[in-house]
Amino acid sequence: MARISNLGAYQSELVVDLRTGKARGMIGGMNLGAACRLFVRSLAACTVAACTLAAGTLAACAPPLSRSEAAEALEEAQLATQASSLTSSTIEIKTDFQIGNAVETAAQEILDFYASQLPCASTTLSGSTLTIEYGANGVCTYRGQLYSGSHSVTVSKNDMAEVIVEHSWDELANQTVEVTGEATVTWNFEDRTRRVQHSLEWTRLRDSRRGVGIGDRTQSTLDGGLFEGIQTTGQREWDGTSGRWRLGINDVEIRWVDPVPQAGSYVLDTPFDKQARMIFERVSPTKIQVRVDNGGRSFSFDVASLPDTSTP
Repeated sequence: MARISNLGAYQSELVVDLRTGKARGMIGGMNLGAACRLFVRSLAACTVAACTLAAGTLAACAPPLSRSEAAEALEEAQLATQASSLTSSTIEIKTDFQIGNAVETAAQEILDFYASQLPCASTTLSGSTLTIEYGANGVCTYRGQLYSGSHSVTVSKNDMAEVIVEHSWDELANQTVEVTGEATVTWNFEDRTRRVQHSLEWTRLRDSRRGVGIGDRTQSTLDGGLFEGIQTTGQREWDGTSGRWRLGINDVEIRWVDPVPQAGSYVLDTPFDKQARMIFERVSPTKIQVRVDNGGRSFSFDVASLPDTSTP
């Protein structure tokens, strides 16, 4: 639970259950999409709270993003996140292979893994390109995720300095969303970074709501390594029902054990010519402060976290 305070000049408070905002991501911590959902949920929460407060407080809290605009932002962010999470999960199924071997050998290693772990999928190999048909041999699940559709993986480069793997999806689907598109993942071992560039089209299955988007993010590990978490910088933008959305990601540090990032910021540009910003700062070993700036108005709340053990 988090307590929102400092709503304008009035010291009103609103208790928000961050867990119901699905703050945790596919690998046990918050991924980018989960943080985006929390961002727009916070904006919506401020507006809903204002509706229940006195008229003076309403004037102090009312942000440029209206209640309906914040709700639309939430809807769009959730759908874009579901699409990105689906493709990301297939990227993470098998990404490790022997560095420095021929690209064909690396692709064979990936095929061997799929054949042993996903008998529900059919796999074919041509040169350095592996094609997976999820569900070809029955219902296909992996780590609780349901898959159907096709996925191609091409190992384009595999040397000691850099590895490049290209992914493409055709009608990849789970029970929620269907995605078609491509992504290029580049590991730079000198900089110790991973860059993910994607171009996707998605459709929500229950109502055929659609979106088209691109993204370019560079990730590195925190001081404690990948086991502790990652830092991400980049951007995502997409065209949805209301128009174009853009999310800037500025040095966001995510520890898997925390419900929100411990540093950095997100900046959301909306189709309504309005911008909102979410800033994260660890203020104590067990507390992260989150501040939402929305058109000259701001509010902040503290989120409890596990102790930060990265520094003495």
